[in-house]
Amino acid sequence: MVEDPANVGDYLLGTGRGDDVALIDRTGAHTYADLRRATAALAGHFAGWGLPAGSRIALLSRNSLFWAAAYLAILRSGHVAVPLATALTARDAVRNARFVDCAAVVVDSALAGRFAPLLRVADHVADERAMTGPVPGAGGPVRQAGTTAPDSDAVLVFTSGTTASPRAVRVSHRNIRANTDSIIRYLELTRADRVLVVLPFSYCYGASLLHTHLRAGGGLSICDTFAYPETVIEAIERDGCTGLAGVPSTYQLLLRASSFESTRLPTLRTLQQAGGRLAQPQVDRVAAAQPQARLFVMYGQTEATARLSYLPPELREERRGSIGRGIPGVSLTVVDPDGREVAPGVVGEIVAHGENITNGYWNDPEGTAARFVDGGLRTGDLAHVDEDGFVYIDDRQADFIKSWGFRVSTHEIEDSVLTLPGVTGAAVVGRPDDEAGEAVVLFYVTAPAGEVTPAQVLAHCRTALARHLVPREARRVPGLPLNQNGKVVKATLKEWAARADGPGGE
Repeated sequence: MVEDPANVGDYLLGTGRGDDVALIDRTGAHTYADLRRATAALAGHFAGWGLPAGSRIALLSRNSLFWAAAYLAILRSGHVAVPLATALTARDAVRNARFVDCAAVVVDSALAGRFAPLLRVADHVADERAMTGPVPGAGGPVRQAGTTAPDSDAVLVFTSGTTASPRAVRVSHRNIRANTDSIIRYLELTRADRVLVVLPFSYCYGASLLHTHLRAGGGLSICDTFAYPETVIEAIERDGCTGLAGVPSTYQLLLRASSFESTRLPTLRTLQQAGGRLAQPQVDRVAAAQPQARLFVMYGQTEATARLSYLPPELREERRGSIGRGIPGVSLTVVDPDGREVAPGVVGEIVAHGENITNGYWNDPEGTAARFVDGGLRTGDLAHVDEDGFVYIDDRQADFIKSWGFRVSTHEIEDSVLTLPGVTGAAVVGRPDDEAGEAVVLFYVTAPAGEVTPAQVLAHCRTALARHLVPREARRVPGLPLNQNGKVVKATLKEWAARADGPGGE
C-alpha cells in the first residue's frame, strides 16, 4: 500500500479519474487530466522563479479552473498559498500581500487592471497563460522547492473579522488533510458527487468544498455570480448537481428571490449550511423545500481549517437549534472562564481540539496565545450542551447585549421575528443607552412583496418575547450588510443603529 503524500497538493489530486469531470466553470467542463496538466504547467512556471521553499504566493482570481490549478501548483511546489478575495479593494489587497511578505502574485488577467497596484509591488507575476505552458516531466511528479513537513504552512487565510490590522490564519498540510478526511466521512462523499459552488474559494468554507470533492474524486460546478439567484437553480438542473453549500445569506436569498421552494431538484442529495447561524424557521423552510436532500447544519471557524461540528440530518427535529457534536477527529467542550468543563445547560465558551486546529496567526504571537490555548482553540462562541453532549450556541461573546441588567441573546429575537410571514432576514445589535446600558435595535428585510411594518414587528415581539427581549426599535432595510463571504457585518449595523438618519431610520 502506497502511503499518502505529506504534501496536500498531491493528496488532493491523487484520487480523481483522468476522464472524470473535476470542475465546470464559465469556460466549460474540465477533467481531472485537464486539471493535472494545468497544475503541472503552473508549477513548472513557478519553479523558474527560483523561490526558496515556503515562499508566500498571492492568488487572486474568480473561482475557476485557473484558481484551482494555481492553488494546487503553489502547494505542490512547496510554497504557501495566500488567497485574496476579489471583493477587496486594490489598496487592501496590497496591504494583505505585504503583511505576509508575498514573493509573487498569480492573477486572473481579467482582474489585472483593477489590481494593478498589487502587480506593481510583486517581484513575480503569472496569469492563466502559464497554465497552458510546457509540462515538466510530461506530467510527472512536480519537483518541490523543498521537502514538505506535515505541520508546515500550506495556506494563509485572511479572516473576515473586524481587527484593525489584517489577520491571517496559518493552515498546515496536516490541518487540511484531517479536516478533509473528516468531512468526506460524515457527508459520505464519493466520485458520484458534484457540488454547486457559490462561495469563493478564497473563503475557508469555499476552499473546503474544493478540498473534499477533489479528494473524493467528485466534481464542482461553479456559479460565480449570485446577482440572479435563479441561476443557482438552473445550474443544479443543468449540471446534475448532488450538493449545494451556502452560508445563511445564501439560503435566505434563495428563499426570498428564487424558485428554490417550488422547483423540484431530484439530483440534490445533500445541502450544507455553515458560515454562521441560520435561524431555525429558515432551517425548516430549506429542509422542506427539497425534502429528498439531507440538510447538514454545521459549525466551523477559519482557525479550525473549516468544520468543527455537524448535526446529523435525521436529528434535525429532535435536536432543534443544535449545531450537533464534533466531527470525526474533533472534540468540543464548553468551559467556564477558568477552563473547567461546565454542566449540561450551563453557558460557557466552546473549546475545540483536533488535528484541524491550525498553527495560529501569522506574525501575531499575542493573538495566537489568546485563542490557541493548551493545544485547543478558544472559539469565542458561548454555548451550552444537553445531557447527550449536543451543543447549542447562545451567541458570540461579542454579540451579546446587556440591557436592563439582562444578558440578551440576539438569536432568540432574530428567530422570533423570522416566524413573521414576509420577513426574510433579521439581525439584532445593541446601541449604547444611558438608562438600559444597551438598547436593543432590530434590522429586518422583507420579501419583495412583503409589507411588514416596524410597528407590526414590534407588536409581534411584545406578544412572543419576554419584556427585556423586545427591541427598542425596528428598522426595515433593503438588505443586511454582508462581508465578502456573505456573513452579516454587525459592526456596520451598530454604526447604523447609532444614527437616527441611518438606513431604516425615521
